[in-house]
Order: sequence, then structure tokens, then C-alpha cells
Amino acid sequence: MWQPPDDWQLITTIDAHTAGEPLRVIVEGFPTLPGDTILAKRRYAHEQWDHLRRALMWEPRGHADMYGCIVTEPVTPDGTLGVLFLHNEGFSTMCGHGVIGLAVVALATGMIRVPGEPAVIKMDTPAGRVTAYATRERGRVTTVYFHNVPSYVFALDQVVNVPGVGQVRYDVAFGGAYYAFVQADELGVQLDVANARTLIDVGMRIKQAVMAALPLTHPFDPDLAFLYGTIFVGAAHNPAHHSRNVCIFAEGELDRSPTGTGVSARAALHFARGEIGLNEPFVVESILGTTFIGSVHAATPFGPYQAVIPQVEGMAYICGRNQLLIDPTDPLRHGFLIR
Repeated sequence: MWQPPDDWQLITTIDAHTAGEPLRVIVEGFPTLPGDTILAKRRYAHEQWDHLRRALMWEPRGHADMYGCIVTEPVTPDGTLGVLFLHNEGFSTMCGHGVIGLAVVALATGMIRVPGEPAVIKMDTPAGRVTAYATRERGRVTTVYFHNVPSYVFALDQVVNVPGVGQVRYDVAFGGAYYAFVQADELGVQLDVANARTLIDVGMRIKQAVMAALPLTHPFDPDLAFLYGTIFVGAAHNPAHHSRNVCIFAEGELDRSPTGTGVSARAALHFARGEIGLNEPFVVESILGTTFIGSVHAATPFGPYQAVIPQVEGMAYICGRNQLLIDPTDPLRHGFLIR
């Protein structure tokens, strides 16, 4: 029967995971975010409410690898909803596992009601319009795929000297965010849980070296012109799958899923190299062995780039409902991180 004092902040969330990667969907209690675009809302959230992001993502309510999203009203006439994604470092520009997870949560909880099969959810993200398609059986979502923003190759076969690692060959591609792609076998690292700390260390070293060596631009919005992470690509552990991805992003987060935006960027890379054609699926494993299915839905020009519209498919599961409390007298109310 206990109720928190009136001056405590209460934030309600639905927690889920997509292929093992957490998604904390903030459904009530986060302040309203003004702005005519999702990028404007993102800037406002960063400037005014970053302490709440830390409180919800960091310890003691979260952890170093927590991930979440804030649902907003749409900013386009035909949009279903808007969404901001948040993590240990800040607010990201797009998130594939987040799109899949939010689709499952929004439909399962009645946050939105979408008739027809599949249910079509038009999401306004900081990177642009992403459309999710949820297949349902007897009212329950069984799989979700989405068509991402235009994705493209930025640079191929670059080489950078990475302190403590040596010369590293990499590609850079955009799938809603920019990633540096490296081959795990060339670096002598194994893509499994036992090597998680090594992957985080090497991935961050590569990210920082590439950031220093290769200035990034975006054809339409400078807010999107930054390197989000490093993706190690290696052989699949399951011979029925195409390959394995391990993404190290933000401030050393290790993605438990195959990374939806990373699979999108890989679709652009494979298409540009002639390794896949339209609608040719490839199955990518995560560090856990969970999978996303990627493909190229369409080719499209995007500024100076020959881009693709990727399709990525996966599934998410709800795992909790939380009422998170912030005591204004708690000296650690805005969170902390210890790895």
C-alpha cells in the first residue's frame, strides 16, 4: 500500500529485449519534448533532460549496456508515432532492434491499434521515416520486419593505424548511423561472449582511430554525421547462417543483437560490391547466436550516393513492467556507471 512522496519523480516503462538486446520503452513520466522534427526533439532532450537519460539507463536502475526509447507524437502527417533512442552515452539517430522491440511493445500493450495484416507502423526517427511491419497470429506478434532509411557506403578499403592494435583495414557505411566495419579474422579476435571485454576494448580503439582519421558528412543533416560504432564481422557459428556481427557502440556498449542498423549498412555494402541482389536474404548472428534477416528491398538515390532501402527482420519479447522512482534527495539519483 506504500505510495512514494509527492515530490518523487515516477517514470513508467515496459522492458523488452530484441534478440537479447534490452529495450526500455518509456511510456509515462518523461517530460514533453517540444520540436517540429524528431531531430529537434533529440536536441532538446540532450540539452534539457540528459540527467534523466542517465538516471534511466545507468546504475542503479540500469547498467552500462542498457538501451531505451522515448515514444513521442509523430511529426509527419501520416506518422503512427515518433521515437527517440537512448543509451549509455546519449541519444542515437536510429536503432533497428529498437524499432522491432517498440513495434512489439506498442501493439501488445495497446499503445497503438493498427488494423490489417501485417500491422504497418510508420515511425518518425531522428534519421527519418522507418516503416515496421508486424505479423500477428491470434492477436500476438510473431515477427517484425522494417524498411529502414536509405543506407549507403561512405568509404571502402580504408586503412588506419590503431594504437595497441596496429594497421586495421575498414569500411564505413550508413544504416541510420555510421559504422566502421572490420574483419574479425584479420584482427585475431573471436566473436563470442568469452571475448566480450577484448571486443569492447579493441572496438573502442578502432572507433576512436577512425573518428580521428576520416571526417564524416551526411548529405542532408550534420546531426547524423558521426561514427556510432565499430562492427566486427566474422564467420557464422551456425553453418546455416551467413555471418556473425558484434557491434561496439556509444561508450563501449556491446550489442547483444546482430544490430539492425548495422545489418542495414551491411546490406548496402554487400549490394555495392555485387555480393547480393534485390530481395536476397542473408542471416546474421549476434554474439549470442540470435539472428536478424537482412536484405535489400529497393535501390534508391540519396544525395550523391547510390543507396538502398534495407529490410531487416527479427523478434522481440516483453520481459518486465517497471515503475522507476527518483528521490530528489538521493545524491546518486542521476545514476553512475561501473564496468
